[in-house]
This record gives sequence, structure tokens and C-alpha cells, in this order.
Amino acid sequence: MALFVGTSGWQYKDWRNVLYPADVPVRAWLEEYARHFTTVELNNAFYRLPTRENFESWRDRVPPDFVVAVKASRYLTHVKRLRDPEEPVGRLMTHAAGLGDRLGPVLLQLPPTLRADPPLLDACLSCFPRGTRVAVEPRHDSWWTRETREVLESRGAALCWADVQAHPMTPLWHTADWGYLRFHQGRAHPWPRYGRRSLETWADRIATAYPRSADVYTYFNNDPGGAAVRDAAAFGRAARRAGLTVTRTPEPTTSGRRS
Repeated sequence: MALFVGTSGWQYKDWRNVLYPADVPVRAWLEEYARHFTTVELNNAFYRLPTRENFESWRDRVPPDFVVAVKASRYLTHVKRLRDPEEPVGRLMTHAAGLGDRLGPVLLQLPPTLRADPPLLDACLSCFPRGTRVAVEPRHDSWWTRETREVLESRGAALCWADVQAHPMTPLWHTADWGYLRFHQGRAHPWPRYGRRSLETWADRIATAYPRSADVYTYFNNDPGGAAVRDAAAFGRAARRAGLTVTRTPEPTTSGRRS
């Protein structure tokens, strides 16, 4: 198993002196981020799909072991609401192919108002190239049915486990031979941090649910005040104590400093 630990995005001004030293310019933040982490979730692709040239540039700026998860455009998930998926999926994957071997999973975060429609989801998943790792994050309770689970399993898609305020927001289904987990907001202080016990519980859940050969991608989306950076580092330590093989995470003594 490789437990990939990262954050949802890297371009946050309040991460200066948390992850980014004061003398590192914004244009070099991706390189600095990649010194401390092996993966990132590209969440700004949700709002505006980057060009293939953007993806190619990012590929050239990160080391060979770096993995970029890409959040699918809101045009596919929120405007089209998964209908007529061929063109938006094709465009997404054509652009993201610029990452080459740095491309990791694709995340489909569904709107909270989108009720369950397993055939619609199945048709969308069928448009992705074979071998693409797709994680699906439904946000309406109607999705938690046997039919939904069967669609995910048949397509090899991972149900995205999601946490809000230290509680799972999804069933802890194991639908693929790999996993995906998003941490949205903790309930520790200062807000929106996660507490040690919550992070240890999630590390134990992953260790129990997945075989040692599985890849599991985990991203912290609680970016304000550098909470995501600090929690990702703490989660990495908790996961190592649980016996998991974890990608690089910042050391507490080096966050925001040169090492």
C-alpha cells in the first residue's frame, strides 16, 4: 500500500510561513510544495478547466514521483449534472493528459441536489479511458443503495470517503482496489483543524479496509490558516504509527522553513 497524503490545492496566501518560507516567491510555490508532499488535488480545475499547456507546465515543474489528482470540471458535474458526458469527459482527459505519468485519480464531486441515478452515473463512468482511476463523491443521501455500489464496483471506481467535522459523510464502502478520502473540516481548535484522535481513527479505518497492496489517496481541504498542511503532516505521522507506508509529508520543524 502507498498512502498518498496531500492537500486540495497549494496556492493559498495564508500558507506563507506555514509551508512556504517568506523568501520563496509565489511563482515557485508548486516546487516548494513538492519538496514536502508527493501529491496534490487540483481543485481549481473544478471552476475552470486548465489548458493542456497548463498541465504540461505543472508536469515539468514537479519531481517524477509526484501525483496530481484532478477534480473534474463543474461543467460536467454541476451544469450538465452528468448528462451527455462524452464531450466534457473527453475534453477533461485530453487536457489532463498533459500531466503524463504524473496524472493520478479524477474526482467527480456531485452536487448536493443531485439525487441518485445509478444508470446516469454508469454512463458517465463508461466515458473515461480504460485504466483511469475515478473517485465519486455523491452528496445526496439517496445514493446510498445497492445499485450505486454495484455501479462503482463494476467500473472499478472508488467511492470517495468524505469527512466533515470528524464524522464520515458517506458509507465506508470499499468499491475498488484503491481508495480516496477527503477531509473537509475538523472540529478541533483552532478551526478548522482535526484532532489527533480523529486522524488516528481514519488511519486505522484505512489500514483495516484496504490490503497492503492498495493505493489510497487522501487530501485535506480545510485550507484556512494552514490547517490542511498541519493536519496532513499529523495524519502522515498517525498513519505511519498504524503501520502504513506513507508518502512524504512535512516535518513539524520544517514547515515554512528551508531544510
